Amino acid sequence: MTQDQVKVELKESDVQKIKTICAEFDNNGGELINVLHKTQNTFGYLPAEVQEVVAQGLNVSVAKVYGVVTFYSYFTMIPKGEHPISLCTGTACYVRGADKVLDELKKVLEIEVGETTADGKFSINCLRCVGACGLAPVVMVGDKTYGRVAPEMIKGILEEYQ
Repeated sequence: MTQDQVKVELKESDVQKIKTICAEFDNNGGELINVLHKTQNTFGYLPAEVQEVVAQGLNVSVAKVYGVVTFYSYFTMIPKGEHPISLCTGTACYVRGADKVLDELKKVLEIEVGETTADGKFSINCLRCVGACGLAPVVMVGDKTYGRVAPEMIKGILEEYQ
């Protein structure tokens, strides 16, 4: 699933939720990041249709909202998988083979970074550092951390979530 494939029809109740979130921040455009955080926590992601309602609610341009959503890696325009996978690509992890681990993840799951598997089970995201450099390379599945991960360990890790 890529960003281009996500088309959402918002229900009136969803539009109202977004308007309520904007109102909690006084419909202040300066609170855009806070509004986006709360909105993503509510919906799980920020598709274009949600961004449009946020822009209207805060009286800012859709381009500004889109710019913030695409600038910060925390925000996502596609739904994350049931089991989001985060791979550390910080210096220690990279030097110890994170790129090979990432290649294996992409091969096994048949998706790219930022995408979600067709069944909605897994998504892949890269992070700069998770603060576990002694365990490099590090992979997180949800809140569970796996250290010293080698490419040949990927299938076994994923099987825990099947």
